[in-house]
Amino acid sequence: MATDSNPAGPDSPQDAVAALTERLRHDMVGALELFTVYLGERLGLYRALDKDGPATSPELAGRTGTAERYVREWLEHHAASGLLEVDDPAAGPLARRYRLPPAHAPVLADPDDVCYRAYNGVEIARAGRWLPQLAEAFRTGGAPPPLPWAPEGRADYNRAVFLNLLGTQWLPAIAQVHQRLRRQPPARVADLACGAGWSSIAMAQAYPLVRVDGFDLDREVIAAARRNAGQAGVSGRVTFAVTDASGPGLSGRYDLVTIFEGLHDMSRPVDALRTARGMLGPAGSVIVLDELVADEFTAPATELERYHYGWSVVSCLPSAMGDPRTSATGAVMRPATLRRYAQQAGFASVDVLPLETDTWRCYRLTP
Repeated sequence: MATDSNPAGPDSPQDAVAALTERLRHDMVGALELFTVYLGERLGLYRALDKDGPATSPELAGRTGTAERYVREWLEHHAASGLLEVDDPAAGPLARRYRLPPAHAPVLADPDDVCYRAYNGVEIARAGRWLPQLAEAFRTGGAPPPLPWAPEGRADYNRAVFLNLLGTQWLPAIAQVHQRLRRQPPARVADLACGAGWSSIAMAQAYPLVRVDGFDLDREVIAAARRNAGQAGVSGRVTFAVTDASGPGLSGRYDLVTIFEGLHDMSRPVDALRTARGMLGPAGSVIVLDELVADEFTAPATELERYHYGWSVVSCLPSAMGDPRTSATGAVMRPATLRRYAQQAGFASVDVLPLETDTWRCYRLTP
């Protein structure tokens, strides 16, 4: 009688244990790699290699004002991980010359490129900073204390995408909105939860007639937005104010109100949408850009869904839990949830727009 060479079978508990062990080991390698990306971004190591070319560890340390021994270990790690290339691995430690491959430069060294991802290291370090407080919040049901601006600030992860795509591809694809933003009299735009202001700046750059008012709760991020608008040369048509989008006090008649990747973070999204509706003038509309998630919960889910859920657990949901009246939406705001919020806020229709993006879904809300 034949015997099974693998008595446990191909889908045995032992196989499942081994697979999960390997998965977590792989995740650990990736997490550690992101921490080293954080160092490369914060210390300007990628930019120095991209701008001034290949370098040995003493040369790169000299360019960036860092300690050679630390830089040497970072370079060796990055070469071992395939993030950098080394001319002669057999050379002595101080003589090895490292280079940033041309294909890696947009991803690691150019914050103006839509492919830029070095901010991921900054994001993961910032998210990890409050994990002890988050664990306590899990026990109490409250929110961790807000993270200070320093030392990471907020990664400008939407900067290049907004500046390159928002006014050149996405808004032009919404015909009625695009036409209004181009014609006289100058359109007024309210950008709620504007963050560091890149969406407001992008709209002003793409549409020379419009005036944009950006609103956010964070004083430091609004200060950064004002600096960014000044450097971009649009401060004459773009203003920023520290204002709660969910509260009273916003006045004016706007042709367009935008909420870009911010609605799910708000503790009272219905109030924010109701405020947005009240700001609209005749024929105005609200554009909401939020996470591209599945219509229904599934398990296991796609990698993108896992990505959004991960951020929801460690950042988006906790940020909204300090309000006793919070809707506690989290990052995985499905279309049906947004439609319900919009209906409660008094909107007559919600349209999902056919915009092609990697991670976001675009909605148009009309009274």
